[in-house]
Amino acid sequence: MSPSLALFVWLIFLLGLLLFDPAKEPATSWALWVPVTWMFIVASRLPSQWLGGGRTDLVNQALEEGNSTDRSIFIILITLSIAILWSRSFQWRSFLTLNAALTVFLLFAAVSACWSDFPFISSKRWFRDIGNYLAALVVLTHPDPSEALRTVLRRLCYLLIPLSILLIKYFRAIGLFYNSWTGEELCIGAASSKNSLGALCLGTSIFLLWDILTTWPRRHTSTGRRRVLVNATLFAMNLWLLHRAHSATSGTCLLLGIVILVAVNSSALRRRPRLLALLAPTCVLLCPILFFGLNFRAEIAGAVGRDPTLTERTQIWDFLTNMKTDPILGTGYDSFWLGSRLQTVANQFGYLNEAHDGYLEIYLNLGIVGLVLFAAFLIVSYRSALGRSGQLAPLRSLGITLWSVLLIYNVTEAAFSWSLIWIMFLLGSLAVPLQAPELENTLDNGALYVDWVQTTEEQPGSFLLAEPILTNL
Repeated sequence: MSPSLALFVWLIFLLGLLLFDPAKEPATSWALWVPVTWMFIVASRLPSQWLGGGRTDLVNQALEEGNSTDRSIFIILITLSIAILWSRSFQWRSFLTLNAALTVFLLFAAVSACWSDFPFISSKRWFRDIGNYLAALVVLTHPDPSEALRTVLRRLCYLLIPLSILLIKYFRAIGLFYNSWTGEELCIGAASSKNSLGALCLGTSIFLLWDILTTWPRRHTSTGRRRVLVNATLFAMNLWLLHRAHSATSGTCLLLGIVILVAVNSSALRRRPRLLALLAPTCVLLCPILFFGLNFRAEIAGAVGRDPTLTERTQIWDFLTNMKTDPILGTGYDSFWLGSRLQTVANQFGYLNEAHDGYLEIYLNLGIVGLVLFAAFLIVSYRSALGRSGQLAPLRSLGITLWSVLLIYNVTEAAFSWSLIWIMFLLGSLAVPLQAPELENTLDNGALYVDWVQTTEEQPGSFLLAEPILTNL
């Protein structure tokens, strides 16, 4: 098949999926295209790279110096997100209070630009990354947040998974990348690197499996059967892409995610909420103990086809931790990979723009203070994921799974800011206040919404429910 014909077939396939989506909701808001567009950029490439013919060599300049095209598109999307939230009468004060740990972390990250060697660039990157949270809020403040999340992630799957296969097979100048040192052929698809392609496959695969599991009870209906079939087809495509990407981290995390997702959705664990609440933290703690504490690194690395140094990652970590940075406050938000430090690392290991460890990345940029604040947010976010109730209840199992996968994934990759997995994690764990339509349904006989509390209610299939306090007038 010629590339032109393959492109035409892909366009017809994409239009068919979008127009005749078996899970399409008639009341879906146009506003959901804003987070879809934002997440498409995060999961694939910057707009300037797409407009530049998909050249991945433009990423170095775009990340450090910025690009007017990228900047304009980001500002438009952020402005649209704020306008959408404003039109929904979003309760900013309540949101910041409910997510106090995240608020403190983001404020500290913003202030850290003051001691950065590149304060203007640090501030711009902080403002850009705020778009991740706004995109998640546009989804979570939808009248039906569960269906909104499904719609956004499903559209993302339709756009990126078949496109990645198309680029790898028929547009090799865009879908493949060659290592400048070894000449090794690397499959990157619609992403910017093989690890980014692996992260794309990881995040979308977890969503597709979650959607299959939650749709399975309706598999006997025609709509449910078609929905499961489409999800299974896209999941199979993802497995092929993950195999071509050779991303051991994503493959290992996908196996972990499947185990946790199936376990969380099992009736046995749903009847034991306390045991379920301990499942994810136990798995997350067990992996580092086996990997580092009991020195199983060589065996585990060999099992996934990697050398004991994890493709020189351990050498990179040793080198970075010995560099002279402020251990308390760091170099400033997203400032480590700039200037002379970038050149110092490049002289030793070639071009790098991440530490291949999300925790080390935070330490280098924000020091121990930033790492402690971020750890507090992760702890609170797990309680928030467990406490999903009402219209957000279907997202509980997805949030628990993504929390577990994110923590393990960041042991060998840095994905705590600009990553599809990070935004999906926010969708599954951010606490949002009741919106007006939801509040009207909650109020009864003149009751007044006052505040939120976390309570524990032991019922089959429910736990750590977040409930509003209602005071009768």
